[in-house]
Amino acid sequence: MTIQVLDKGFVKLIDHLGNDLTAVRAARISFGKDVMDEERDKRLIEHLLKNGHESPFEHIVFTFHIKCPIFVARQWMRHRIASYNELSGRYTQFGEEFYIPKADDPRLKLSDQQNGEICRIFEDAFNQAYDVYRKLLDLKVPRELARIVLPLSLYTEFIWSVNARSLFNFLSLRADSHAQFEMQQYAKAVATIFKQICPWTYEAFIKHRYTGDLLKEGEV
Repeated sequence: MTIQVLDKGFVKLIDHLGNDLTAVRAARISFGKDVMDEERDKRLIEHLLKNGHESPFEHIVFTFHIKCPIFVARQWMRHRIASYNELSGRYTQFGEEFYIPKADDPRLKLSDQQNGEICRIFEDAFNQAYDVYRKLLDLKVPRELARIVLPLSLYTEFIWSVNARSLFNFLSLRADSHAQFEMQQYAKAVATIFKQICPWTYEAFIKHRYTGDLLKEGEV
């Protein structure tokens, strides 16, 4: 399951452990019971989230492959209750892939012509930086040193494993209008996948625990 994000990025679900019933089983073990019927199991999930009983959701785990600009990755990795492994600029040569804002980006509040010129300035700067990077590599400068000339708009990739409880926090903070626009787009892609794998949990989370303002009940 892959969702394209921005101009060259993506969020890809590569593995997951569990689903809605995983949380149900974890909660009912306290009483020596298991899953029952759909209506009661769904009602239990809503009860858990309405009352802040979130530990059963730690048993649901997602593993994603993320491709995003470095500046997005650095914000992402502030969420520390998760596991990360990232593409290494010491061991591989970075590709010439940069995120370039669009001329109609609402944060560029000039004329269409001026906004277009700003985007060309971005692109020229990125291309110049990559040319320097390539020249340094041609001069046998180690990759770990040559990479320091590259900008934060460069695309990186990483593997992210996270449980559903930590995902609640991630979505509340990043699928929110206070987050940077680019980060919002990735958070909404993650939410779409989360909803497909755990629809009951997602619905109850949005209703009772979500504190952001971009995800609404019945949407995504």
